[in-house]
Amino acid sequence: MINRTLTALLALLAAVLAGCQSVPPTNVHQPMTARPTPRAENPYANGSIFNAGSARPLFEDRRARYVGDTLTISIVENTSASTSSSSSANRTSSISASVPTITGLPGRNFQGMGLSAETENDFAGKGAAAAKNVFTGAITVTVIEVLENGNLLVSGEKQVAIGHGQEYIRLSGVVNPSFIAADNTIASSRVADARVEYKESGYISEAQVMGWLARFFLSFLPF
Repeated sequence: MINRTLTALLALLAAVLAGCQSVPPTNVHQPMTARPTPRAENPYANGSIFNAGSARPLFEDRRARYVGDTLTISIVENTSASTSSSSSANRTSSISASVPTITGLPGRNFQGMGLSAETENDFAGKGAAAAKNVFTGAITVTVIEVLENGNLLVSGEKQVAIGHGQEYIRLSGVVNPSFIAADNTIASSRVADARVEYKESGYISEAQVMGWLARFFLSFLPF
């Protein structure tokens, strides 16, 4: 019985440690890479310079246009936003009543009594928020799909291991081939439906996340 309990605890510990080293989830378009599709057979014979299986027409350059081609994206994201709001409300009300002199009727005990009440409600609210994000770098992505209008759906990931942590840089989006420069690069500001991610895994990034037990009590005791 003790051996079974120890085995179960070791399995649970291994699962927890494996979860700590798991890859962070992503929202970029999938898959993150694609192999080039086979070219149709060309009846032309190969020569000493010309290769029918990989040749491109003379008027085409080396810019990405097919599934499996690579494209370098220069990430230059600098966004800032701020907002502020304020509101106030004030309401005051009062009421008074008195019992007049009553003659010849019952209820003389209430004669001369007066009643008054006052209420006042005040409300004031004020809020402000500001955010600024700066992200620069470069990443080479792969064309994973060519849309019917000629636009390219690209996606890619770069993993960098530093010490005991690992960084994940991911990017995906839709690229118009006419915006690609001659050196096969494009700015991230020209990528439609762009999804840029920078995430980390390791004990350093985990130290910045609230523990599950603290989140549990916070959800039930928000005050």
